[in-house]
Amino acid sequence: MFSLLTLLAIVVVLALVAGFWGIGIYNGLVTARNAFRNAFAQIDVQLQRRFDLIPNLVETAKGYLSHERETLETVIAARSAAQSGLAAAKANPGDPAAMAQLGAAQGQLNAGLGRLLAVAEAYPELKANQNMMQLTEELTTTENKVAFARQAYNDSVMAYNNRREVFPSSVLAGMFNFAAAALLDIPADKAEVREAPKVQF
Repeated sequence: MFSLLTLLAIVVVLALVAGFWGIGIYNGLVTARNAFRNAFAQIDVQLQRRFDLIPNLVETAKGYLSHERETLETVIAARSAAQSGLAAAKANPGDPAAMAQLGAAQGQLNAGLGRLLAVAEAYPELKANQNMMQLTEELTTTENKVAFARQAYNDSVMAYNNRREVFPSSVLAGMFNFAAAALLDIPADKAEVREAPKVQF
């Protein structure tokens, strides 16, 4: 027969085990959340590089595309909207509204860049311009890095969401307000947006 002291010791040990187990779950959720936020920071770096390339690309094309002013203005406006979308997403990585805004803005920028580069194909002097060739090569490299960073972010978000949704983590996630994180997707209803800008010269 157990004495009261033995029973009390068992209860204390079980409470300690449950406490450490809860702390482990909580720390795992925090670690997973920090991982997807770090992955988003890598997207931020690559998108900033992309934003820095666009004005140079437009300036280089401007001298040759005097009749395509609307295309150039569309790219600049899309860049500005994409920068605003990135700022909103940076303030709260994983927030569904912010990620949807960022995805839509990046989709519009992709479409604008695609149109600009398609128009540039019709101007042989522009295609042969050394600065334009270098910028489009850098843009292609940056687009690839954005794609890899986005995949890493989406993988981290999936790992975090899986961790917060499985039992018993879901109990602690609800108690400590670990909200679901959203993937960064490009809108599916715009086929031209899904394709990276074609920058072959």
